[in-house]
Amino acid sequence: MYKVFFKDRAIFLGDKAESMNFPCMVYLWTEGDNLEALVSDFDYDENKEALFFAAENVEALFAEFKNQFKYIEAAGGLVFNQANEILAIHRLGKWDLPKGKVESGETIDEAALREVEEECGITNLQLDEELESTYHTYWMNNSWMLKRSYWFKMSYSGNEKLVPQTEEDIEKACWIPSNQIEEFRANTYASILAVVNTIN
Repeated sequence: MYKVFFKDRAIFLGDKAESMNFPCMVYLWTEGDNLEALVSDFDYDENKEALFFAAENVEALFAEFKNQFKYIEAAGGLVFNQANEILAIHRLGKWDLPKGKVESGETIDEAALREVEEECGITNLQLDEELESTYHTYWMNNSWMLKRSYWFKMSYSGNEKLVPQTEEDIEKACWIPSNQIEEFRANTYASILAVVNTIN
């Protein structure tokens, strides 16, 4: 099953059995059906908290859904230091996790490490495990974008000073203790919250 965030709302794409557990509008999709009008309607009608597209062939459904957008891939990290604090950035008024676009010729894990290093100014990160990817949409340059973000749990054992990448509008990079994580959760994006919630 796929979950795609539209700001704080979501569209789910899965099979018929999965759709039975969701108390929201469910549309049964068959190959050849166009999703554009339904996706646009969901975007404009903010009273709809969620939408579920169900199909026999979920991968074909997702491919059709993806065709409604310009698709890009990013990678980033949920990074812990030796004190079990989380590496966080503050950008454009919201808490976030370091991530960025996967460059041509770069593997996903290489991109994740590079982006954390660039956005926070630290090195010698250890990749621990891959977490579940997130999908979210946004409007940019007169186009709807669909971004898949690959996430990795990482560990850091150094003591370098954090340096926020200001040219990427990052105002602050810091380590957040577990007893202060609620402040982060209260002012972040739904897709980022899904990543942070994997630690509980």
